[in-house]
Amino acid sequence: MRRALLAITGLAAGTTALVVLKGAPGTGQAAPDRPVAQAPVAPGGPAAPDATPGGVTPAARPSGSVKPSARPGAGRTPGTRSTATVRTTPRATTAAPRTTTSAPKVTTRTVTGPVVSYRYGSLQVRITLSGSRIVDATGLGMPLDGQSGLRSDDVQARYSGSSGEVVAKQSANLSTVSGATYTSTAYKQSLQAALDKA
Repeated sequence: MRRALLAITGLAAGTTALVVLKGAPGTGQAAPDRPVAQAPVAPGGPAAPDATPGGVTPAARPSGSVKPSARPGAGRTPGTRSTATVRTTPRATTAAPRTTTSAPKVTTRTVTGPVVSYRYGSLQVRITLSGSRIVDATGLGMPLDGQSGLRSDDVQARYSGSSGEVVAKQSANLSTVSGATYTSTAYKQSLQAALDKA
């Protein structure tokens, strides 16, 4: 009995001295936070039911101690997220593929018909095509002198060139040049062979 009385008296005196020395108003000293394992516990039983999360009861907390709300995570409502700043990396955007529709390239080519011999000489026709369209025609190796030369000039003027009858009709179905029947016929034969080759 005497031991129990001495223990209770010693504990009461120690607690009073601690409150007076450490928590006296005007001292300005803040008591350091203690881990939960070192928190004072009442002898003979567990912590008081109104103990706060540090193991210190509100009555025993010194006036200069740090409030629980100053600790990280304190003061949050359960179930809420902290408002910490989160850095986000900008999303890489991929451009939609471009669809360009360009017209197919038109190839220009030349085709030469065979040499056709006729009464006043020989000739062959060369045509220029852009895709499948005739864009130019000309007679090659035609006689240049005398009456034959004149007939050749008439046939060239009517059939050949980019504005001649060959380009206009897009075929060998040409009108015969008056006074140059043999030359016209030879021109049409070589032209038809060139078209067949093309």
